[in-house]
Amino acid sequence: MAGHSHAKNIKHRKAAVDAKRGKAWSKCSRAIIVAAQNGGGDTQFNPSLRLAIEDARSANMPRDTIEKAIKKGTGEGVAERFEEVRYEGYGPNGVAIIVEALITNANKFAADIRVVFDKNEGKIGVPGSVSFGFTQIGQILLRSGGRNEDSVMEAALEAGALDVSSEEDLFCIVTKPSDLLQVRDALERCGFPIEESSVLWQSQNPITLDAPTAARVEKLIDALEDHDDVQKVHHNAQWE
Repeated sequence: MAGHSHAKNIKHRKAAVDAKRGKAWSKCSRAIIVAAQNGGGDTQFNPSLRLAIEDARSANMPRDTIEKAIKKGTGEGVAERFEEVRYEGYGPNGVAIIVEALITNANKFAADIRVVFDKNEGKIGVPGSVSFGFTQIGQILLRSGGRNEDSVMEAALEAGALDVSSEEDLFCIVTKPSDLLQVRDALERCGFPIEESSVLWQSQNPITLDAPTAARVEKLIDALEDHDDVQKVHHNAQWE
């Protein structure tokens, strides 16, 4: 299939998330609250909420915690109002970075995120300075479960996927954002174990980094992801 494999980046990112599970749950909870506030608490009519819940389940977030977050979003509990924002910038070696966040204080977050970039060899860009080189996609990660790549590819393409790539037993299925849940449901019906699914920004011009530069970029990405308001960090770096 066309395109490049995301598996190495995927495995790196999952390791970082697993190491910060408590913070990940807080971010998942915030995403659920916002999705419920914007579209209601019924996942049948609110695909954004369903995706937020699937993310939370992938992070092993307890069911009762998920339910509490939904209730906060639908007005059954006390919840802050969050604003969705996106920042763009550059890291070491010109790596392009997109930061998605849910914030309550725009001025404070802007100051915080600028400091993170400045302290880690990065630079904030103007809106559009980075995102023009990315495309929004749906991405599904799954384990082969002993099946070969041909069977995974056939099932994914029949369900409407655009691309399939693999690394060892981890498969990455790319879809249109609007087709993500449709493809995920079809793969689950085929018995494939889903690791996670999400909408993200895919770079059209990935940069492969040597080990020393990768370490510098990782330091910036980790610092950005560590901020409580940051939900996701996307970039065009590939690890060797």
